[in-house]
Amino acid sequence: MPESSTLRTSTLGAEVVRRATTLADGRELFYYDDPGTTLGPDRNVDARTLDPRPETATMRQDVLTGDWITYATKRQNRVMLPGADADPLAPQTASNPSEIPSTYDVAVFENRSPAFGPALTEAFGAAPAAEDPPRGLDDLTRLDLGRTRTSVGRCEVVCFSPEHAGSFGTQSVTRARTVIEAWADRTAALSALPGIQQVFPFENRGEAIGVTLPHPHGQIYAYPYVTPRTTRMLDGIARTGPDLFARMLEFEQRSERVVLQGEHWTAFVPFAARWPLEVHLMPHRHAPDFAALNDAERDELAPLYLRLLRGVDALYGTPTPYIAAWHQAPAEVGRDTVRMRLELTSPRRAADKLKFLAGSESAMAAWTAEILPEQSAERLREAIATVPHP
Repeated sequence: MPESSTLRTSTLGAEVVRRATTLADGRELFYYDDPGTTLGPDRNVDARTLDPRPETATMRQDVLTGDWITYATKRQNRVMLPGADADPLAPQTASNPSEIPSTYDVAVFENRSPAFGPALTEAFGAAPAAEDPPRGLDDLTRLDLGRTRTSVGRCEVVCFSPEHAGSFGTQSVTRARTVIEAWADRTAALSALPGIQQVFPFENRGEAIGVTLPHPHGQIYAYPYVTPRTTRMLDGIARTGPDLFARMLEFEQRSERVVLQGEHWTAFVPFAARWPLEVHLMPHRHAPDFAALNDAERDELAPLYLRLLRGVDALYGTPTPYIAAWHQAPAEVGRDTVRMRLELTSPRRAADKLKFLAGSESAMAAWTAEILPEQSAERLREAIATVPHP
């Protein structure tokens, strides 16, 4: 029998229980137990013999744009679409020495091949200090030739289920609520780490997006900088006013682009959607990130988000590839003006066609869209209407 141990335990919202431990190489692992779970309090010890963790990657600045590009060469040899018998996100068995020692409801752990970290700007727990860390936002925004920094930060994997295949949309309402609690808990913890400027939970779904594991999971990136997309958005807020998100939500709610609405959330196809399938989901109250959501907002989000995802799959009758990007305010700036929201995008423009980003989009970021947002919203509303309430 595997050796077991009692973990560091905390009770979160919605009666979700977090159990914290470490993997064989020192990476942190968190189990998030559903309310009413059938799992016991103990978990198996990770008894694997693992290679040392890779050195933290390096990032280089593009002097033409100010963007920082990370070079994480160890990610080149990641596992590609393994079968169920070799799933690295499944619970460990005698024949599959996976990343998670015990069965679980939801599990979150540090990525073995991260784009950022494990080094931080100063020592924190088991993480080493970086040799050449960013020196704050002023340092990161300064432009010059040949600038490099250590890619401090953290990358985590969020497993929605122990099952080998699926997505967030295939989960139960209870499980979705547990994942939301995990997102909130990890957002708060990662935002407090030294050197972290922004926290980004996301789910890649489908081989067309580049998914390498069919296991239902997402990721969380904790960046050492404010991302380029968010930087442009902060500029837009500065040019239009601090209430931009409130005005944008009111504008969309008055339109025919709303696809789903609750007491606390509205889902809509944005006025200037780029992708053939693009839908945003925004809270009615200002909240900078998951950690700032109250219980009522988290409770409503679970079934509403599931219904939205299942409607997306109902558009063509087969699973749709997508990126579910949860944009959150940076850790230090824009907290009072940047409202968290989901931006779900898919390149699927027909049952058997994908939109590829060719010359104009890829080289110049000058988009041409083939489907009007109003038409996309109508089709999505019709698809959602066919989906039973979760």
